[in-house]
Amino acid sequence: MATYEEIPTMGVPIKAWIDGVGVEDQARKQLMNTALLPIVFHHVAAMPDVHFGIGATVGSVVATRGAIIPASVGVDIGCGMVAVETDLTANQLPNSLKDLRAAIEKAVPHGRTSNGGRGDRGAWHELPATTERAWKKLYSDYEAIQAKHPRIRGGNDVNHLGTLGTGNHFIEVCLDEAEHVWFMLHSGSRGVGNRIGSYFIELAKQDMHHQLGNLPDKDLAYLREGTVHFNDYVDAVSWAQRYAMTNRTLMMEAVITAARKQLPKFALGKHAVNCHHNYVEKEHHFGEDVFVTRKGAVRAGLGELGIIPGSMGARSYIVRGKGNEDSFCSCSHGAGRAMSRGEAKRRFTVEDHEKATAGIECRKDEGVIDETPMAYKPIDKVMAAQTELVEVVHELRQVVCVKG
Repeated sequence: MATYEEIPTMGVPIKAWIDGVGVEDQARKQLMNTALLPIVFHHVAAMPDVHFGIGATVGSVVATRGAIIPASVGVDIGCGMVAVETDLTANQLPNSLKDLRAAIEKAVPHGRTSNGGRGDRGAWHELPATTERAWKKLYSDYEAIQAKHPRIRGGNDVNHLGTLGTGNHFIEVCLDEAEHVWFMLHSGSRGVGNRIGSYFIELAKQDMHHQLGNLPDKDLAYLREGTVHFNDYVDAVSWAQRYAMTNRTLMMEAVITAARKQLPKFALGKHAVNCHHNYVEKEHHFGEDVFVTRKGAVRAGLGELGIIPGSMGARSYIVRGKGNEDSFCSCSHGAGRAMSRGEAKRRFTVEDHEKATAGIECRKDEGVIDETPMAYKPIDKVMAAQTELVEVVHELRQVVCVKG
């Protein structure tokens, strides 16, 4: 059984589930910097998909006493996955899946044009009734946050609710080991979450202005419990996490509605999972109540279901947590990047990408080369490294993938 490797530090220990996948030097340094912080509790946990991130390490789980590090949540607050099982089987799918992909792309705004401004194809220009109703439940709390922090105002918010985005966000149609059809997607709190995350990361630096020189990395500035900005951040990040969950729910409803027009009559199965992998929660670990930030990690408490997606063209997994305390009851959030986006674009061609995604109805052009499967760690090795964290419930393979 794969277990963790302990990385020596001058601060708290780092427990890393990296057997067979490793961790690059930049990410290792980031983890070591985090371990030096006086607010970090017990140890830092690193998941098998760990890699260098902006501000803080992707694939890290950090518990803190009396403070939160906004960069350890990141700017894609509440980013996560939702997957729904159906009673459809592979032999009920049409020979060509092009029309199904087109229907999903029409139902859910995706991508980004016009620099995110007027005319952006990744935002709503006429709000659906479902989005309007969902926004009404979010709006009053959002207004209260903006009233205290006006700089959060002025960007995309309601017009991003129920939209996919770009980068590694996706919508997929998958088949499990029994050839049952699943719908799965990956997205978060979109533009408004980015503004909230970026704003509070900078606010933490301002609050620690005179102490920044004492930090191993200024991006690891934190907000102390009991201060006004701490309480405001908790309110804002909690709201963004609700927005992200709502965003995924709305998109999944739209995907299912679109699919019902293209496929034989179907019912939803017993499994439906909606989980964050960039977020903060108060939890109890090693005898204390602490704040746990997961940046690129999924909660995997005993019996809890989670989703670990592979890259385009690779398998994905529905998993059940084993409640491993050393990982703060966590597991990886995906395969994890093996190289930067720029490096992937330099190294691979459209032809390489076409071969890697053979048999999958998806984009096969220069715009998605940075998301090609070879840019990620092999998902089978990532899964082998965390067998003491989760057990596999379903193995999924993509047949349709929508990317922004």
